[in-house]
Amino acid sequence: MTDNTYTPPKVWKWDAESGGAFSKINRPIAGPTHEKELPVGKHPFQVYSLATPNGVKATIMFEELLEKGVKEAEYDAWPIRIKEGEQFGSGFVKANPNSKIPAMMDHTHRPVVRVFESGSILLYLAEKFGEFLPTDIVARTETMNWLFWQMGSAPFLGGGFGHFYAYAPEKYEYPINRYTMEVKRQLDVLDRQLADNRYIAGDEYTIADMAIWPWYGALVKNKVYEAAEFLEAHTYTNVVRWADEVGARPAVKRGLMVNRTWGDESKQLHERHDASDFELRTQDKLEPSGEK
Repeated sequence: MTDNTYTPPKVWKWDAESGGAFSKINRPIAGPTHEKELPVGKHPFQVYSLATPNGVKATIMFEELLEKGVKEAEYDAWPIRIKEGEQFGSGFVKANPNSKIPAMMDHTHRPVVRVFESGSILLYLAEKFGEFLPTDIVARTETMNWLFWQMGSAPFLGGGFGHFYAYAPEKYEYPINRYTMEVKRQLDVLDRQLADNRYIAGDEYTIADMAIWPWYGALVKNKVYEAAEFLEAHTYTNVVRWADEVGARPAVKRGLMVNRTWGDESKQLHERHDASDFELRTQDKLEPSGEK
């Protein structure tokens, strides 16, 4: 093991260049950096997000509701380009004082209701429309158990493992080992649960699946951090089976495209305002004409 001993100073000072790949978007203070109002479209629900594992939870939920015929769940989705600091605009900070995507505004209420944190958005929509959250107290509680499991566990995967394995400016053995151990433990928790259940909370597809799949389903399918081989993801056979089943859902496929600004242009839908946008306004169709 190399000697990377670090002695903390008596008083910590922020070095804006020390954060690696995300040094431009993290800072030790809250609040807006500039004035910029959020756009508002024609639908009751306005989503402000980016197609990260947290961001796609909201768009997957909306697409699942629409797939079930809940027409009242129509929505507009606007990209928040976090690497450009758009999450620090005054309008977004009003929507989410924590300056993290996703955020949502529900214009069916007066005053307009803001909803931030991906788990809160899933729960809000599930309760509002009576979908993807069981009403039976036992089944509901099990769903909530796993929803909150994801809220508590994923930071170890993202901010811990993902940061030190994929994004940190230098590789350090100790944090990579520490967070790899924890992520493999989490995968084992899921694998054992899915050994006896089709979906995370039982036989019914719920918001627990929508919360967990974008992180852990993507992880075992090598869609985040390109770490599947490193983690021996194929050995978590029940997680892989579940990841494939959820990933094949049409609504999930659509939800992954919304606010996506990288990768295959045919799967990028920077803004979503109508169901037809998936056929007519993906980035591969807009770029030749100069549209953004």
